[in-house]
Amino acid sequence: MQKKKLPKIGFLYLDYVLRFFDYSNFKGWPDKIETVTYHWKNDKVRFINEVRRKNIDVLIGNIPATAYETFKEIATALPNVRFIPSIETQFSNKSKENVTLFCEKYNLQAPQTFISYDEKEVDEYFKNCSYPQIIKRSYGPSNYGGYYVHKVDTYKEATQLLEEKKYKPVYSQDAIALKDSGDIRVMLIGHKPVCAFWRYSGEGEWITNTSQGGSMSYENVPMNALELAVKASKAAKAEYWACDIAIDEHTLEPYILECATAFAAFPYIRDWIGQYIMWDLSGGRFRLPHVPLFSWEELGKMSPSVLRTLRHLYFARYEPSCDGAYWLADKEGFDMELTETSNIEDIPESIEPPLSEDQLPEVVKGEDIQEPSEFEHHKMYVLENISLTELMTLPGMDEEIAVKIKEFIESENITSFEALDEYDFASNQQISQWAKFFKK
Repeated sequence: MQKKKLPKIGFLYLDYVLRFFDYSNFKGWPDKIETVTYHWKNDKVRFINEVRRKNIDVLIGNIPATAYETFKEIATALPNVRFIPSIETQFSNKSKENVTLFCEKYNLQAPQTFISYDEKEVDEYFKNCSYPQIIKRSYGPSNYGGYYVHKVDTYKEATQLLEEKKYKPVYSQDAIALKDSGDIRVMLIGHKPVCAFWRYSGEGEWITNTSQGGSMSYENVPMNALELAVKASKAAKAEYWACDIAIDEHTLEPYILECATAFAAFPYIRDWIGQYIMWDLSGGRFRLPHVPLFSWEELGKMSPSVLRTLRHLYFARYEPSCDGAYWLADKEGFDMELTETSNIEDIPESIEPPLSEDQLPEVVKGEDIQEPSEFEHHKMYVLENISLTELMTLPGMDEEIAVKIKEFIESENITSFEALDEYDFASNQQISQWAKFFKK
């Protein structure tokens, strides 16, 4: 019997944006994998034509917030091309506002959230709300190390912050009393948790981001956090997904703080995602990854240098060799599942800003602007003094690349950031963008 023809795969890349997938993540795929790179600034028609010319059936890759609206139009012009993740699944990538709308539509537990474009409504809210409040910049792909997340304890602090930052819309949440001063990152593939860890705030800090001096622990992740993350992944119909979850120290209830398909992932997790996608696209010709629940506790004990070397980890499903051994087999509560097909009805209705277009930030307009424009107020660094956690705040920086750069700096192999273009672990475009955040 003749095997079913495999679909033509293409990697979706964007200039200045770190590539989540590479050919090595799809080890064993027998056919050529194409690449199509979006160059920003009125590149839509050329991009669409290249996808058609290369006869691509499936485009794989994340879309940053600033290109989300453009790619909704691109997807409409390519109705026979499957996007992985789908445009609908990536709705939450665009903004914190979208995360809240997603949680409301699918009844996912999240902190009480206030969103408004109206200055009078905003002022009235902060006069009467309970404190502390967590104010975030809503638009944009992420918080970049927590630099756009702020805690305010009074009306005066809130008004001063908003006067300085001028965030539109204003996005504020009731602060949850965090259990153990931490939150939980859960990563899922096919709706199954494959990695989860606590992120604890640094000494004297309240924010839990590791780039702000926080720490991590893979131990004792509660089951209700995993269950909420699975519920969110299924609602998003996500091939891969991540949630940041807070546990209320008083009630032990879980709450979604963030969720998206765009997240920092270890190389072996990207390999597992690639294996899952190959299993999906091949109709089962490739094997489905089998990742035991809580395997992250053991992997978390390993040195990062060892994990970077291992790469293509594969967990084979346990096959008992005798009747009695059956009772030693894994008994799990979650299975990796095929993702349902998304449709336009999956997307929540957005809040319409009661402002003219020229009053809104560029990203809120959905204009086709360059990603680096979001970082014009980012802290400037001195090369020889930069820490690993500070490197991780650079736009699109990956943990593995940050470690390599730090090693080069400490060994004095480089004296300027531009000197990294001699090496092949990052593109010249990425290096030139990152170099903008260093003092000459």
